[in-house]
Amino acid sequence: MDAVRVALLREVLAGTQWPGAARRFAGVLRRSVVPAGGNLLLVGTESYEPWHLAAHLVDEAAWSGLPELAPTLVRHRVQPGEPPHLSVGLSRLEAARRGHTLLVVAPREPGAGLLERVHDARRAGATVLSLDGGDPDLGTLAHDALSVPDEAAQGAPAGGGPGMDLDTVQHLVSAAAGENSLPVQRGPRRFRDRLARLADQLTAPPPSRW
Repeated sequence: MDAVRVALLREVLAGTQWPGAARRFAGVLRRSVVPAGGNLLLVGTESYEPWHLAAHLVDEAAWSGLPELAPTLVRHRVQPGEPPHLSVGLSRLEAARRGHTLLVVAPREPGAGLLERVHDARRAGATVLSLDGGDPDLGTLAHDALSVPDEAAQGAPAGGGPGMDLDTVQHLVSAAAGENSLPVQRGPRRFRDRLARLADQLTAPPPSRW
C-alpha cells in the first residue's frame, strides 16, 4: 500500500481509534529498535506469515533513512532454494537478547511453540511487541501490543468501526513508522524522492513476491 492509499485510508478512518493507535504503536516500535540496524526480528504464526509487512518496513527504512526499521523475517518453514532474506528459520529467535526487538504478528492463536520462543526471547532481554487478534497469552508476554479483536475483523464494531482487520492495521503501522524521522532541513528533498518513488510504483506492475 503506497503513501496515497494510506492517506486515503486514514481519511476514511478519521474519527476512529485506529490512526492514532497505529501511530502510537509505530512510535514504540521506532524507539525500540537500535540505530545500528539488523536487530528487528519479525515473526508470524505457523499459518500466517507477515512477509507483506516485512516488505513495507524495508521500504519505510529506505525512505526515512532509518535502516534499523528493516526487519529480519523469521519463518516457521524455509524451503530449499529460497533467497537469503526468506531463509531465516525459527532458530534465529534463540539468539534474541537485549538490544533486539521481536515483533510478533498473530491474527489468531500463536501456538504453544511460538509462545515458548517469545517467552525465552523476552527473558533473554529482547523487547517484545505484538500485532495480534487479542490473544491473552501473547498479550501477557508483549511489552506493548496493538490488538484487532476477531469481532472487528469479522465486521462488528470494536471501538474503531466495522470492517477493520489486522492487515489494514499493519499498513497503518508500517507507514507511520517512517514518518517524522529525519531532520527538518532534509525533509523537502526526501519528500520529492518519495513522490518520485510513488509515481514509479503506480505505473509499474505489483511484484508477485517480496
